[in-house]
Amino acid sequence: MPMALGFDYGLTRIGVATGQTVTQTASPLTTLRAKDGIPDWQELERLLKEWTPDVIVVGLPFHQNNTLSEIATRAQKFGNRIHGRYGLSVEYVNEYNTTREARYLLKYRGKSSEQDGVLDTTAACLILERWLGEQYG
Repeated sequence: MPMALGFDYGLTRIGVATGQTVTQTASPLTTLRAKDGIPDWQELERLLKEWTPDVIVVGLPFHQNNTLSEIATRAQKFGNRIHGRYGLSVEYVNEYNTTREARYLLKYRGKSSEQDGVLDTTAACLILERWLGEQYG
């Protein structure tokens, strides 16, 4: 069964979710710390070795007018580095509004979006599920 890891790229935290193509669902996995958008590459490598994903999905935050934001350009660079370092297939998906959706979802579930990393991993789930739906829906 093909497995994917989804990333919600950020400058201080990068949310990670795991998902698989059969059910087209994702689950929160972890949050990677980042310094000015640069993750701890050793921590990321451990994660990739543990989960052995078939594909990496990185969310790109587009503007409402469908142009790339500055952070989207950095997220693309992050994905390109994963591909270059580890030879993994990297896909990108427009993550417009996923953080807002994640906040609403957490509120609906009675959870705090302020808890460290919860918002990031929830947004990573939404990014990954959006991509799974586009690919396999």
